[in-house]
Amino acid sequence: MEGLIKVFHTYSSKEGDKYKLSKAELKSLLHGELGDFLAASKDPMVVEKIMSDLDENRDGEVDFQEFVVLVAALTVACNEFFVESMKN
Repeated sequence: MEGLIKVFHTYSSKEGDKYKLSKAELKSLLHGELGDFLAASKDPMVVEKIMSDLDENRDGEVDFQEFVVLVAALTVACNEFFVESMKN
């Protein structure tokens, strides 16, 4: 948990509201922490789509509560991948 909180605040404190991720900060976080995930995506709009999906209150930024949705979704996807891998 501490690691997730530190990662969020490392990126969120770079510009504007230090408790929210701007689109640029989110993009930086995704490239810095999930670069392989982004590289695997062939969609040039992937960051914009992630931002849109996470920004529940439509304020143009992602707060920690909204960020946790990304963490949960990635955790579920990884679990599904490993479950399928173990079946084969």
